[in-house]
Amino acid sequence: MTPADQVTPAQALMEAAQPIHAPPTSFWRKYVFSIDHKVIAKQFLWAGLLFLLVGGALAMLIRWQWAFPYRPVPVVGGLLFPSSGGAIAPASYQQIFTTHGLVMIFFAVTPVLIGCFGNLLIPLMIGARDMAFPKLNMFSFWAFLLSQLLVLASFLTELGSAGAGWTTYTPLSTNVGMPGLGQTLVVAAIFVTGVSSTMGAVNYVTTVIRLRAPGMTWMRLPLTIWGLWLTAILNALFVPVLGSAALLLLLDRELGTQFFLPAAAAVRGGGDPILWQHLFWIFGHPEVYIMILPAWGILGDVISFFSRKPHHWYRGTVWAMIVVTVLSAMVYGHHMFLTGMSPLLGEGFMLFTLLISAPSMLIVLNWVLTAWRGSLHLDTPMLFALGTAFVFGVGGLTGLFLGDISMDLYLHDTLFVVGHFHFTMAAASFMGSMTGVYFWFPKMFGRRLDERLGKAHFWFTLLGLTIVFGGQLLAGYAGQQRRLFDPFQYEFIRGLRGLNRWTSYFAFALFAGQFLFVVNFFRTVFSRRARPADPNPWRVTTLEWTSTSSPPPFHNFDRIPEVVRGPHEFSNPDVLRLTGRDFAGQAELLPGGGRPAVAGGKG
Repeated sequence: MTPADQVTPAQALMEAAQPIHAPPTSFWRKYVFSIDHKVIAKQFLWAGLLFLLVGGALAMLIRWQWAFPYRPVPVVGGLLFPSSGGAIAPASYQQIFTTHGLVMIFFAVTPVLIGCFGNLLIPLMIGARDMAFPKLNMFSFWAFLLSQLLVLASFLTELGSAGAGWTTYTPLSTNVGMPGLGQTLVVAAIFVTGVSSTMGAVNYVTTVIRLRAPGMTWMRLPLTIWGLWLTAILNALFVPVLGSAALLLLLDRELGTQFFLPAAAAVRGGGDPILWQHLFWIFGHPEVYIMILPAWGILGDVISFFSRKPHHWYRGTVWAMIVVTVLSAMVYGHHMFLTGMSPLLGEGFMLFTLLISAPSMLIVLNWVLTAWRGSLHLDTPMLFALGTAFVFGVGGLTGLFLGDISMDLYLHDTLFVVGHFHFTMAAASFMGSMTGVYFWFPKMFGRRLDERLGKAHFWFTLLGLTIVFGGQLLAGYAGQQRRLFDPFQYEFIRGLRGLNRWTSYFAFALFAGQFLFVVNFFRTVFSRRARPADPNPWRVTTLEWTSTSSPPPFHNFDRIPEVVRGPHEFSNPDVLRLTGRDFAGQAELLPGGGRPAVAGGKG
């Protein structure tokens, strides 16, 4: 046997725990009710991209209303709003901005960033043959799909879909404020998607702890895995809080309980609408980091890969992500400064809110120093990674204003808040997702997306997001409130009509630009002329590119790899001398049995 064929005792032990099973042969078991994590990742990707289209279309209706209130919506207005002559009515507008927020957060970005990449990458990047609980993985997707169907069904009800705002504040979201089946179905969808997320979180956490390949120590994990794993921990801890709140609200709506009805205090000594805000934001602010931690991890790896140098201070980035994860549970009260909470309690939340910006900015600084003086390869994934860093930086800096109580008193409930969280949650999460899609597309489908269309898509996206959400920051700073059906009824806001109209034009261009990605995606997946990608098209180091094929077989690895170095082994002179390449795979044994000194990600 050659050294490459030899099996170490650690490898033999892991392979005995993860034997190779025969792949399924029937269509239903292979593509529909699959337990293969790679197929489930694609299912989450398709479901998320579909709802990105739904959420984006709803955003265009909002922008039309802000630019041209009371005017009929072109093309689709007569079909969607026949009772109001094709124009958006106040009740319809409530439903549009409510479902836009919920769809984008829970049913679009989350399945792509966490459902797709978590399922696809965790086993492949840690050297496992599947998830720890494959059947639970399948149930997680089908529960999520059920939640999406509940949202779609809400649009078909007599009074329409939910209209209580994406935060679903009580008592507006109770039967008193929002009667009808539509709101109930959406609250049920939140509960069901919470169940799905919890199942996925248990699977992710267990898989990373139990199934890492031999030699894959914690400090040799790719940063992508750190982001997904920490996200899974937050999901396991805090999604059940939101699920419990949704269940209590369902009981209020359907069984007559009074957990959140304020009148109940005078009747039975019960309900409190502020209780919903506490429960929602105990989950809701960790949700910001649930959505951004995977993107941070992806950026940490991708910027290193395309700079052709080790990630700057890998351990510092890891510990900064851990600190952010811990602190994310201690800042939720800054969403409630105006609820009358104790000033001392408010000061505590303000302190933690400002503190959490320190490790966040350390992570951004490490990205910058990784790229600094690197041999930059500006392929589409790298462009989206750099764009993500930019929009997240803008969002983080504007968040400092809202974390301060005295500033928040003036900016709360204005479009400044909307612009801030759209930069951090929408722009950064979406562009982080696109970074991952362009980078791992060859791993999923065996083909590379077209670079010219990809770069055009990037510039449409970066410029569009910056101008649209930057316009919201300006309008909010000038005093325009959020959620208004016709903000120009107020004389002091009328001067902002031009700003709203121009940002809407850029929003329409941003939406149209996304069809460059749609064309690129479908043409590459289904065209016979698309050429297969190389097994390692980006010439990078992690196990999914260096230890298996693209796309991988059902069992991922013929031989479970044994990891000998960190994830960012670039520009090492010993590697260049022995292989003629500027990188070495995590499980690669160099010619002559030698192993170079590790340049980054030291284990």
